[in-house]
Amino acid sequence: MQQKAIVFGLLAGLLFGIATPISKLLLSSLSSYTVAGLLYFGAAVVFFPYIILNYKAEFSLSLLQNNGLKLLGIIVFGGILGPLFLLAGLKSANSASVSIWLNFELVATALLGVLIFKEHLSKHALIGVLLTLLSGIMISFNEDMTGLKAGILIIFACVSWGIDNHLTSIIDGISSKATTFIKGLVGGALNITVGIILYTDTNLLQMNVLIAIVLGMVSYGISIVLYISASQIIGATRGQILFSTSPFWGIAGAALLLSETINWTTIVSFALLSVGIAFSNIQGHGHYHRHAKIGHIHLHHHIDDHHFHEHENLDEAIPHIHIHSHEPLYHDHDHFPDLHHRHEHENHRYRIYD
Repeated sequence: MQQKAIVFGLLAGLLFGIATPISKLLLSSLSSYTVAGLLYFGAAVVFFPYIILNYKAEFSLSLLQNNGLKLLGIIVFGGILGPLFLLAGLKSANSASVSIWLNFELVATALLGVLIFKEHLSKHALIGVLLTLLSGIMISFNEDMTGLKAGILIIFACVSWGIDNHLTSIIDGISSKATTFIKGLVGGALNITVGIILYTDTNLLQMNVLIAIVLGMVSYGISIVLYISASQIIGATRGQILFSTSPFWGIAGAALLLSETINWTTIVSFALLSVGIAFSNIQGHGHYHRHAKIGHIHLHHHIDDHHFHEHENLDEAIPHIHIHSHEPLYHDHDHFPDLHHRHEHENHRYRIYD
């Protein structure tokens, strides 16, 4: 599952990264509110058929009980504030600069994870965070100090998405597809509405609207689900390190679409980021710990130490998703801060695999 999470995280970064230069082009005829709304509306559209077929299973377990506040936070920070800050910053800065500043999302996610969301980081993971941050600093040598206001807006977007990252990594009442659908539908509708109210001359009958929706389906819808799936396996911070490849794809897209140049600092930065990704995914730590009885839904297989329920005619090694229950369990093994291992580490006898 760890290898699958790495692939999911890297692909999520690729799909999200290409959205930055294309979004810059869309802002030539649409407001930041409208583009932000259309992108997330597209994320909802791509999973609408899935929701129609699975709405009973998706919304039957603890959606209104345990996940209400998490979903509200995901919608507000991830579906409304994050994209709005991003597009507002992108409006007044070039695409490459915005792609660079998006590296701060990793720092925000890591700090929030350690301070608030009970995410333990080994020294290897911390090195991965530092190398990723260093790669962002290195590539910023290409830029000047213009666009400081835009940079502050992008930092606000990154903090918003940092909160969203952790909430989406621990939500366990509905699947990543349903979470993305809800965030995209509500966040998208609100931003589009605000855009129409503030910019009464907005023309929604143009090709750029369709492009924005399609871009949202791919770069936000599919990308977000891949990121959530990865972060639920290896934790939000490690998932974000994989996702942090997105700025480099954004820079590559800016070079192709906006004629911005790639020089040696970009190449060195990408090398630093690659090493950071490798460090961040070295095995974490293990200790004797207790799991309380729980019922939830997430991508899983049956060759780990947590999933013992049975299926007919299903290979236990095949990843699948459905609502399932866990009985109380005590054991000792290496683990990441996934859905099953977000616990305090005080008074534990634990082994560090660094």
